[in-house]
Amino acid sequence: MTNIPKLLCAFIILIFFSCGNNKTIHITFNQGSSVLSYGVSKLEEHAQESGFVVRKNVLDKVNEEIIIITKNDTINPKLEGFRQESISNIKDDGYKIIRNEDQIYIIGNSEQGCLYGLFDLIEQIGIDCDISKVKAKQINPTIAFRAVKINLPWSPYRPGPTNDVHIETCKDLKFWEAFLDMLVKNRFNAVSLWNNHPFPYMIRAKNYPKATPFKDDELAKWKDFYKTLFKMAKERGLETYLVNWNIVVSPEFAENYGAKEYFDRSELVKKYTRESVTQLLNEYEDLTGFGTTLADWMGNWGDEKMTPQEREDWVKETIVKGIKNADRKVKFIHRAVLSGNPKLMREVIDYANLPEKTIVEIKFNWSHGHSTPKLSLTHANDDGTVMSGFWNPKPENFFIAWMVRNEDFFVLRWGDHEFIRNHINMNKKDYVQGYFIGSEGYIPAKDYSHLEPHPQKTWDYAFEKQWMFYHLWGRLLFDPNEKERTLAKEIKKRYPAIDVISFLKAYSLASKVPLNIATFYKGTWDFTLYSEGFLAPWQPDIEDGRSSFISLRELIDQETLDKKHMNIGDYVMKVHGNIPIDKEMITPIELAETTKSNCAKSLGIIASLEKQSNNPTLQSEIEDLKTWCYLGYYFAEKIHAGIELKTYLLSADVNDKEAALKHAKKALQHWKKIVELTETRYQRMPYVMMTHPENRWPNFRGFHWKDYLKEVEYDIEYIKSI
Repeated sequence: MTNIPKLLCAFIILIFFSCGNNKTIHITFNQGSSVLSYGVSKLEEHAQESGFVVRKNVLDKVNEEIIIITKNDTINPKLEGFRQESISNIKDDGYKIIRNEDQIYIIGNSEQGCLYGLFDLIEQIGIDCDISKVKAKQINPTIAFRAVKINLPWSPYRPGPTNDVHIETCKDLKFWEAFLDMLVKNRFNAVSLWNNHPFPYMIRAKNYPKATPFKDDELAKWKDFYKTLFKMAKERGLETYLVNWNIVVSPEFAENYGAKEYFDRSELVKKYTRESVTQLLNEYEDLTGFGTTLADWMGNWGDEKMTPQEREDWVKETIVKGIKNADRKVKFIHRAVLSGNPKLMREVIDYANLPEKTIVEIKFNWSHGHSTPKLSLTHANDDGTVMSGFWNPKPENFFIAWMVRNEDFFVLRWGDHEFIRNHINMNKKDYVQGYFIGSEGYIPAKDYSHLEPHPQKTWDYAFEKQWMFYHLWGRLLFDPNEKERTLAKEIKKRYPAIDVISFLKAYSLASKVPLNIATFYKGTWDFTLYSEGFLAPWQPDIEDGRSSFISLRELIDQETLDKKHMNIGDYVMKVHGNIPIDKEMITPIELAETTKSNCAKSLGIIASLEKQSNNPTLQSEIEDLKTWCYLGYYFAEKIHAGIELKTYLLSADVNDKEAALKHAKKALQHWKKIVELTETRYQRMPYVMMTHPENRWPNFRGFHWKDYLKEVEYDIEYIKSI
């Protein structure tokens, strides 16, 4: 490598040395950078835990040992050629670590890239702060836009107990500080906040002051909350977005100005919405962008159903014009939900003519992204048709961001790095530059599912319990080639006594269970499937009319999400009729046996891990993985029971009926094990389905696996009755 001059006025200079027994880290950096100041604070925390002391120096007072340079830094001219050569192939958010004899350079295009480089450095030096461990590397993010979706509990899209329980937690900035810290550590770079109508909590509309219900002092508190939140995010290099639903106003606006709260397409509501967007963007300078979603209160149902043209015209006249009228340029999120016409959406984005590419969000496999990594459904129309017109021809002024919704597990921990890698590698196209991760009805704030007090509950917030979910999604969206040993370093920090690679493998194997369920049992919108509970609260056809639980009768002929999978009914009909089955197809038996094999392997690893540590939090994670495994066993036996029962209905051979009973009884024992693993840790909890105004199951007041034991037993009685 070319010799690099020693004289440098760098963006950040870190000098590590020992002075006798006083281990000191000297840090020199541009203290005007809030992003790098934040990163240095994290280095300080790490150093203090390791017995080191951090000293901050001015740029030109020390010699260089570890140097971090960004493209916007003012440096010694002698280093300009080196910087240009080194930075030429680094993308935004990317970074490069270069070793040159006793010097280490961390170079990035942006402050955020340098921050990730600093996190990488902290990870590499380890608990003993050993610089000799640092290896040269270059990392460019695979997915440029890496966002988390989180619904706000005020003006909520899903009102009800699962929403209300979070209000106080979500008003506490300590929660958000912890949540944002987690996001940036895991390489997410955007947080999107969703609710029906955010404006009354953030502004007093100049021409409609009575639209907000708050007095001046109350509104001032809300404004301080939002401004502080956006500032905290910006200091961490995180973009922030607000996403409202669409044609919605506050109850106070409706009452005071003579409008309907929902679906009021009058010029009055258009003007109010447009002006509110502009005012909000002008008053909140740290907010990155604004988004809106088609569907719901844009006349999706009934006689007043809006056409795609009417929907896009409304967005253009309100949201887009409001953005264009603002005093500054912001980014725009346009959801491709029930829009039905990619051409019209493109015209609106062309009209917006924004300097930054618009983010077009598309639901991957509708509300059940944790299923197959194959794109089988979207939500661009009522049928879930995959409409390639959103990306063909390739867009120039917008990019696609997949929304990988999670409506399938809210309680049990999840983390399958193999699935995430496959998902990214299969779906990272030239028109895809983004991913959203999140839920509609579940907010990862207050952990309302766990019994308290409990020796295993050592976390404050729900997202802290579900750390593996965010760790794997964030790190792999940044770099899907991240090695298992690197991903496992976070496990080592938490549980230093265990075999961390084995733990990661056990997690992956157990976490395939809900993926298999959601791939085999096709769900569309939120309440059509809840894999964790083996529920389908809003089934298209209520087969047996008993409950939201997926009964044996309902499982047999349910359509599969991935068409490479055969459902039970089709499989048995082919076997019974001696009809050849395509070798490319995955039969129900193959799925059942694969699921059982994965669960057995996971439980085998877990048995070994339990001997290595008695950490109560680790035990809680292990018991969640065990629960997944026994749910997998239950699912597999239920598939076998369904095959035998369907065969009996065709053959009338009593041996087939007896075989079905045998599998159903095995399934019952596995469900009892699920209850055993959960009833001493988890309480009956509200489930998001209860928020729907048309609850199909009025007796469904809460969720716990033990509540459905009688439904599992009913499958046995049903088989006997035939």
